Amino acid sequence: MLKVIKSILGSQADREYKKISPVVAEINALAADYAQLSDEELQHKTTEFRALLTERTGPRAEELAAVETQLRGDLDGVERERLNDRYEELESGILEAEAAVLDELMTRAFAVVKEACRRLVGHRWEVVAGPEEWAMIPFDVQLFGATVLHSGKIAEMATGEGKTLVATMPLYLNALPGRGVHLITHNNFLAKRDAMWMGAIYNFLGMSVGVIQDARQTGGAEAYVMPVPEDGVPTEFTWREARRRVAYDADVVYATKDQVGFDYLYDNMATRREDINQREYNFAIVDEADSNLIDDARTPLIISGPVPEATNRYNEFKPLVEKLLRAQTSLVNKIVSEGERLWSEGEDQYAGGIELLKATRGAPKNKRLLKILQEEGVKRLIGRVEADYMRDKRMSDIDEALYFAVDEKAHTMDLMDKGRDLLSPDEQALFILPDLSEEIDGIRKDESLDEEERKEREEVAYRDHSQRTEAVHNINQLMKAYSLFEKDVQYILSEDRKVVIIDESTGRPQPGRRFADGLHQALEAKEGVKVEQETQTVATITLQNLFRMYRKLAGMTGTAETEASELFEIYKLEVQVVPTNRPVRRADMEDQIFRTKREKYTAVIDEVARLHELDLPVLVGTVTVEVSELLDRMLTSKGIKHQLLNARYHEKEAEIITQAGQPGAVTIATNMAGRGTDIKLAPSVVTIERDILDSDITLDDNMPDGRSMRQRLDEDPSGLQVIGTERHEARRIDRQLRGRSGRQGDPGGSRFFLSLEDDLMRLFGSERIASVMDRLGAEEGEVIEHRMVTRSIERAQKKVEARNFEMRKHLLEYDDVMNQQRQVIYNRRRDVLERDSVRDRVLEIIEETIEGMVASRIPEGAHPEDWLWDDLAEDFSSTFFASFPVEGEERDHIAQDVICQQLVESVKTAYDQRVEQIGGETFRQVEKAILLHTVDTCWQEHLYEMDELKEGVGFVGVGGKNPLIEYKKGAFDMFESLIARIDQETLRNLFQLRVDGETRPVGAEADGRVGRYSSIHRESTNLGFVGGTGGRPAPRASGDDLLLGKPARAPRERGLVAGGSEGTDGPAPKEPVRVGPKIGRNAPCPCGSGKKYKRCHGRDA
Repeated sequence: MLKVIKSILGSQADREYKKISPVVAEINALAADYAQLSDEELQHKTTEFRALLTERTGPRAEELAAVETQLRGDLDGVERERLNDRYEELESGILEAEAAVLDELMTRAFAVVKEACRRLVGHRWEVVAGPEEWAMIPFDVQLFGATVLHSGKIAEMATGEGKTLVATMPLYLNALPGRGVHLITHNNFLAKRDAMWMGAIYNFLGMSVGVIQDARQTGGAEAYVMPVPEDGVPTEFTWREARRRVAYDADVVYATKDQVGFDYLYDNMATRREDINQREYNFAIVDEADSNLIDDARTPLIISGPVPEATNRYNEFKPLVEKLLRAQTSLVNKIVSEGERLWSEGEDQYAGGIELLKATRGAPKNKRLLKILQEEGVKRLIGRVEADYMRDKRMSDIDEALYFAVDEKAHTMDLMDKGRDLLSPDEQALFILPDLSEEIDGIRKDESLDEEERKEREEVAYRDHSQRTEAVHNINQLMKAYSLFEKDVQYILSEDRKVVIIDESTGRPQPGRRFADGLHQALEAKEGVKVEQETQTVATITLQNLFRMYRKLAGMTGTAETEASELFEIYKLEVQVVPTNRPVRRADMEDQIFRTKREKYTAVIDEVARLHELDLPVLVGTVTVEVSELLDRMLTSKGIKHQLLNARYHEKEAEIITQAGQPGAVTIATNMAGRGTDIKLAPSVVTIERDILDSDITLDDNMPDGRSMRQRLDEDPSGLQVIGTERHEARRIDRQLRGRSGRQGDPGGSRFFLSLEDDLMRLFGSERIASVMDRLGAEEGEVIEHRMVTRSIERAQKKVEARNFEMRKHLLEYDDVMNQQRQVIYNRRRDVLERDSVRDRVLEIIEETIEGMVASRIPEGAHPEDWLWDDLAEDFSSTFFASFPVEGEERDHIAQDVICQQLVESVKTAYDQRVEQIGGETFRQVEKAILLHTVDTCWQEHLYEMDELKEGVGFVGVGGKNPLIEYKKGAFDMFESLIARIDQETLRNLFQLRVDGETRPVGAEADGRVGRYSSIHRESTNLGFVGGTGGRPAPRASGDDLLLGKPARAPRERGLVAGGSEGTDGPAPKEPVRVGPKIGRNAPCPCGSGKKYKRCHGRDA
């Protein structure tokens, strides 16, 4: 019925396309008119469009520049607030005017790009793989896709429909205001390839193009730029190596999500305005949007530095953990034997189910257990037993029989009492954590101890607790590394003996990226390689929050429709399916399901051999490196020539994918390795006549020989044949694999081969699929191919997708708290960085701090005899390093407001004396650096404290409280404390500063170079400034120009990615960015207080 309705009304994508067809017709008509223009006149259209924008925004833009200049100087609080409000009002008005003009110009701008593409046909220029001839002019459906992207939506376009070309039109249009636009890709190769491929279009039209690279991974430059043509229309398109800042200043920028994110963080560590690389976050199109916006959404990008006194004991505890694992393996084998006996004898099958449930909790991947699970009724029995025990809250009875329990779905594990009993008495003592607060309280109440002994005992208590906590953490992470993480599945060992994470979505290695919370170190200990130094977080942001900073965001991918609700809920992005230019002629055949993996892999090899004999190209998709290498060995033993593409051969990706469409080519690719690169078919592998393929015949239409095209492809396969060896937990990943075949109307075929031992089937398919196979009469060794089974698998996938969505939503709620705080801190930091002088801000902090001191020590309404004069004097002296000005009898008859006034005047006098002593210009630099340094230091401490809060807040659920609410409450209190600490530490650092003679940032030479990040601001007294004529500056950093507060690189040791991970290198160098979106002054403060931002943490912004 659904097919009939679609045949009459068309799909939703077809209906939307019909609605926009008048706009597409207008673009085509304008492009035909522009064909009459000369090249110079066509290029001049860009100048004409920009002139219109200037005309509509000019007066406000001039006033905005004037207000910005005023804001950099010293102002009183009232005037600064007035100017800030005016700045926001002007900027908002300009943005609205620009958006209206861009909508007005859309058809003309798209027509200009289309005409430029037509004129470039036949021209050749250098791309990543060498010179390539241009041969593309946008189709009508591509024009439709461009309108979708400009409107800020996700455009779902099938493989081969030219997403890269489609993006050029909205990028060109949105680059006209000069604010910069970004095309975000998944990796360095795609960023460089797409920029070099499409860059000529922008350059032909008078725009500059930049591409950002991770030089550590690519070995080349950190950025490249194609500048604006100097002499009219360019005749050749040449790229130049450039600094990152120059590339970010280009009209259109191609970059990876990781590089954009790291540059954002590094820019927010900059100490001078000229150090900032990026501009505002204006408009971005995210390529492979499903992967970047969903799969990697929770990935934190982390800049980390070495921990000063870090220790780890992973190698020390490795033998202990291996002893536990050997004992568990032996125990589970016995449990499985007993469970199998009880089940097969039929005397007490429920008891057998209990034993088998224990086995699944102890070693879910035990091979003997996996085989038993394929027998009819076993999974159903285990599920019933588990439900009974969970209902009665007795799952602990199951787990207590084990040394440790593994929850494979939740990816967690717990050491049981039996496991602890296996350990020696000394080892057991590690797991006994004393109540630290009770122990410290006892020490402080022990009157037999003098002050020195009390401090020493407290130090010993703290140290012992820390060592025990670290030991428990190290053991838990080692057990997780051994039980839940498999080599060649979640990670590989590189040639230089390093543990390298494999990207779950693409199968690509992620050098420089580390698992978080010590897990990576545990994996290093497990594999017997060097355990790298522990690191601490200096700055972090998740990709989810990075993307949400853009003023306008769009995305393009081949598969997003199944995730439409999540994309809208998190990013407010709608998904629009764009029709294909030609009908899809790929025959997707029903899944073939086997009972065991061995049977499945044998069938896969037989199918590959059959298609190889027909001289057809075959793409075999696997989920893990391990499976790809198993199939590699099986094909080799069968004598079938093939190519292997997985994390170990990542550098050959482009070369392998280009050859994958040749006759008889067999390519094994891990998951979506090679994604983003089309497989182009050799003409001889397409056996259907070209005139039929150029027509509108669909799979279900009859061909001249009377057969439908689907029947023809089933009997006589043609084009690329895709074989999936396992269903992914997300349906769109399966669709991506299928989508490698059937591009641009080419014929093709796809089929998945599955087994009941596959992870998805084992964890989520439950007994349902096995029982369906039993009803259909499948014996061991037989294959089942039935729509009923396929539907059951799809239901399992939906179940996993829903679970993953809930997890992402839950984590987003926690991450939003940190993100709001980050915005406040980075806005505060930016405000300091953009001012020429921070004198007025320092005076505000002085007044606010003194008012707080007086209010805490002399409460309003308290009797003078209850005033805490000594405490107030101590607070004042320790903060301002000056004597307390209110002494003796004067304290007996002085009002509270007079106290504040005297203290403020005393501090201001000392402040003015320091300015005069050091010199106005020098002191301004010193003052600004201190404010930035203090914010950075306190923020880093706060990040650690927030991690601790997040780890501990989960326990409040035991008491019936909502962990998220408790986390928000705790985070708010900690943030209030952070702001107060920043202010107090700023004053303490400023007034204790000793500057004798010439002042220069630590490690800085005359040319602005500095040493490594870890050495910056090492001395607390001078806070980054060396004094005295005998002071020697730190040695010059070799390599690149660096600035205060930035690490040295070689050539650019950036990087620290994470995927649920933490950074590894010490922060490396960088050149900054104009921090992300500004918080509106009348918007609610992100701290959660409920006040307006300008009345709360935005008072100084």
